[in-house]
Amino acid sequence: MVNWCLLPDHVLEVIFSYLEVYDLRNCSLVCKTWYRYLNDENNDVWRLHCVRKLAEEALKSDLLASVPTYKAKLRAFYHAWNPNDCSRNIYVKPNGFTLHRNPVAQSTDGARGKIGFRSGRHAWEVVWEGPLGTVAVIGIATKDAAVHCPGYVALLGSDENSWGWNLVDNHLLHNGDSQGNYPLLNNAPKYQVGERIRVILDCDDNTLAFEKNYEFLGVAFRGLPDKQLYPSVSAVYGNTEVSMVYLGPPLDG
Repeated sequence: MVNWCLLPDHVLEVIFSYLEVYDLRNCSLVCKTWYRYLNDENNDVWRLHCVRKLAEEALKSDLLASVPTYKAKLRAFYHAWNPNDCSRNIYVKPNGFTLHRNPVAQSTDGARGKIGFRSGRHAWEVVWEGPLGTVAVIGIATKDAAVHCPGYVALLGSDENSWGWNLVDNHLLHNGDSQGNYPLLNNAPKYQVGERIRVILDCDDNTLAFEKNYEFLGVAFRGLPDKQLYPSVSAVYGNTEVSMVYLGPPLDG
């Protein structure tokens, strides 16, 4: 009778490489040996799954520089923009992490991530890789928030189901109203295209905060509801592109 927990690593690698990702989580609970092997986020099992799932363009670019291990890159892919949960004027590029807004006049268009959160602490990076236009908002939304509307408006933050930071004028938006300036600094610098913004959602404390250039900007929203909240964005400028990379639990300090 084979003792599966005593199989050498090179045999485990072959077996695990044929399993689906959700099966690997169950395998990690079988014994300490399997847990140890699968807890190595840079082993060949995670590398092979990355090669199969992620576009070569994404793996070779510096877009995923903040998620250095193969398992972290794979996790980011499963949390990326949802091509089936966005405006009809938006598509997700082949790299899997970047959305492209088509040049449609008098339209505001949004997108949500594939996975929403209702518990725990989560962080992701957003990079605006094209012109901001008159309104460019990043934040969170429930499934009830709209992803398209006519005109050029702050779609994210326009109702009770979404919360956003408009990078153009540094205003916080929720329920159709400005919630004040953000960050709370005198003459706060405007967002520069290409800067990485880290979004920090704390579902345990019901808060949303942001970082820019590794500087914590403070809590933007408090009292978030006990609902599934999704990484979200809304844009108005034609051909603009926005990338999102899920990082996992934020690192304090």
